[in-house]
Amino acid sequence: MEETLTSALAIVLGLIVGSFLNVVIHRLPLKQDIVFRPSHCPRCQAAIPFYLNVPLLSYIVLLGRCRSCRAPISPRYPLVEALTAFSFWLATNAYGFSLHAGATAVFLSLLIALTFIDLKHMILPDELTLGGSAVFFIYSFFHPEVGPLEAVLSGGGAALFFAALFYAYLKLRKAEGLGFGDVKMALLLGLFLGARRLTAAIFLASVSGLLVGLYFIAFKKKDLKLALPFGPFLALGGYIALFWGDTLLAWIGTLWGRP
Repeated sequence: MEETLTSALAIVLGLIVGSFLNVVIHRLPLKQDIVFRPSHCPRCQAAIPFYLNVPLLSYIVLLGRCRSCRAPISPRYPLVEALTAFSFWLATNAYGFSLHAGATAVFLSLLIALTFIDLKHMILPDELTLGGSAVFFIYSFFHPEVGPLEAVLSGGGAALFFAALFYAYLKLRKAEGLGFGDVKMALLLGLFLGARRLTAAIFLASVSGLLVGLYFIAFKKKDLKLALPFGPFLALGGYIALFWGDTLLAWIGTLWGRP
């Protein structure tokens, strides 16, 4: 019974936070107020009353359209809300109703917001990457699995590695292969995940990015100059590595004959 109540609370809280993340995703890149300005339709600017601003349910009731101007509402809104609710459930399922579950929920929320902002705007805002890094550096003193030294070494090492790739590509090709936001996002991942899971995250990000790039080249007739945001792949890698990174690395170790 207690587990059921905890899961239900996590899902409801995730839906509420997911609704707020949609505000962040839409407004932060546009430098708009994310706290005090009431919810409104991006097309006609009509205010959205509280009873039509219920996560998931409002989208269904309104059939995915604004009540005032009937403009379509992006499916991103229910997707982000559902994904955030699922993420909060995963966090409590893995760590119970605890401080670490809360920190994990914050980490996953940042990954979700960064993913959708990067997909649309090709940027990773400092408010999320560096702000999150500051939060997780402080949290490393309470983290049950990653201490402050490992957090700093993992995050700093990842940032330096990605910065080296950024400048090497820039020097050789006279163009950016990575954005510098990816460097800051690597710092964020390392501070929370620690060295082992960070390794899995970067591996997953690299493989998934390569596969998607090859798909666009092979089937969409793109060339090697195709610009893909790498943030979503880092987020996917970090998301999977957080819960299943140790299992993945153990499996890879068996392929190389290591226990």
